[in-house]
Amino acid sequence: MTTKAPVATVAVMKSGQHNSDTLSREQANSLMRWATRASVCVAALLVVGKAIVWWMSGSVALLGSLADSGLDLAASLVTLFAIKTAVMPPDAEHRFGHGKAEALAGLFQATLMGGSAVFLLLQSVERLFDPQPVSAPATIIQVSIVAIGLSLVLVLFQAYVVRKTRSLAIAGDHLHYKGDLLLNLGVIVAAYAVGEGVPQADPLIGIAIAFYILFGALGIARPATNMLMDREFDIADRERIFNLVLESKAVRGLHELKTRAAGRDRFIQMHIEVDGDLTVREAHFIAHEVEATVGEAFPDTEIIIHVDPPSEKSLDLTLKELPEQKDI
Repeated sequence: MTTKAPVATVAVMKSGQHNSDTLSREQANSLMRWATRASVCVAALLVVGKAIVWWMSGSVALLGSLADSGLDLAASLVTLFAIKTAVMPPDAEHRFGHGKAEALAGLFQATLMGGSAVFLLLQSVERLFDPQPVSAPATIIQVSIVAIGLSLVLVLFQAYVVRKTRSLAIAGDHLHYKGDLLLNLGVIVAAYAVGEGVPQADPLIGIAIAFYILFGALGIARPATNMLMDREFDIADRERIFNLVLESKAVRGLHELKTRAAGRDRFIQMHIEVDGDLTVREAHFIAHEVEATVGEAFPDTEIIIHVDPPSEKSLDLTLKELPEQKDI
């Protein structure tokens, strides 16, 4: 007697497939660690150098750049510990891993940057209406050029790491130092303008820097919050999953597609509908085939597939997963 498929069977699998442009988990973790160490070293050097020159000059634009570098150092230290936690394997208390430590680090970075932006904005507005002399403009330009060089090297390395690992925490750090390139250019312009007898340039550029920092903080807070709130993959990725699943001729429908991310790890779960007369083994084999197809397109993803027999609502449930249908 042949055993037929029950009402539902579940296949739970962890995709470990990688394409040629994707690093292994160990390689990615190593790159992320090196990126955090490099950012801490660069930030520490910039803070010391800018603090000395700001004390000598009193430039509010340089104060803004110093505040940003100080926040970069604090954020980089938090990122260092966040990455150390995020790369830890799942344990008995954290079965889904520790990836959301990256999102917590991102929110901390955004909070620091927002506070710094408000402080700098107040200082710059006060200096705009009560100008103060700025000394040693040549020294300010020199330290800013050094800062640009260090930041540029770090930004290029971080861009490579983000591209290879998709790390949210490293992406936040990358945004900091990418902004530093523009901030230090602004400091150079302010120092030059002050030397040419335009003192208003210093607080005006300070105000511009404050808004830039605030904009960057919002750019970090948004994806961090989305990750903590288990926001779904974007429409393009969900549609890609939908199409990959229905490429299988054995799959008659798809519903309850749910997705989320935690650091580098991603999670996909779904219900697929197959012929109700199949054996448990045959239905499970179809689920494995679907997992392999989706897993190839989405590496480092845990995929949970619940197998159901078709029903009279199959078509409606499947169409409901299409983004275009949701907007109708």
